[in-house]
Amino acid sequence: MATIYCYSRAGRTSPMCRRPERLDMTTLPTGKSVPFIRLPDAPPAEDMNNYLYLNFQGNTHFLSEHFGSKDTTIIVGDTYISREPTASMAGLFEPDLMIAFNVRPDLMKERNGYVISEQGKPPDFALEIGSASTGRRDSTVKRQGYAALDIPEYWRFDPSGGRFHGEPLAGDRLENGEYVPIALEQLDEGTWQGYSRALNLYIRWEHGQLGWYDPATGRHIRRYEDAQQELEAARQALEAERQALEIERQALEIERQVRLAAEERLRDLEGGQNPA
Repeated sequence: MATIYCYSRAGRTSPMCRRPERLDMTTLPTGKSVPFIRLPDAPPAEDMNNYLYLNFQGNTHFLSEHFGSKDTTIIVGDTYISREPTASMAGLFEPDLMIAFNVRPDLMKERNGYVISEQGKPPDFALEIGSASTGRRDSTVKRQGYAALDIPEYWRFDPSGGRFHGEPLAGDRLENGEYVPIALEQLDEGTWQGYSRALNLYIRWEHGQLGWYDPATGRHIRRYEDAQQELEAARQALEAERQALEIERQALEIERQVRLAAEERLRDLEGGQNPA
């Protein structure tokens, strides 16, 4: 069996590397206490790629909105995946983005990570964003690790266009315990895409940006630009309604003034016919 090494963003370390265990004590009905093991915290990122290509663009938020079922769906980044509860970092991986359906987010919160034996299945999807410090491991060590964890799909996005991963976009699908490359198509000089069966979405590399396209509509899933356009459309609709109400108010005021003038003229006429 191959030695399982502990990997961090700084590179491979000793197979014996560990963090001090962080345990909560759970009391059994017998009165005995046993440790409740929480997974260790993932190390802080050494670059801003997650922020730039996932968080800043709202990808995690709008993916969550697109898939719905928030009580049974996990969409998270930089969280460890483990087959069993452990306080050791040995053999753990924390993808930049992990998606799992028909699972229990509350268990992940309690464990501080995704424990496959508790959830009853591995995550459905993992994605890494390439950088100078992680690119080589994304394509080698992590590819092997995610296959060993039986994650059905593993994708790699390289914002540089291939300097870190050797290609702008790459995806693998698990077949018979091994990853097989997913076919990609080049739509134009600056756009590559591949179909994610796990997500039922087309994943795109679009001029250095990460895109998610719904095959049912051919359009990108809802994003910040769409939300801003919806807000602007709502603002314009409210303004049009306000203007319509103002026009109606002015028309009613003119009608009132005409009626008052007519009533006053009628009184004058009646006064002339019936002098005191």
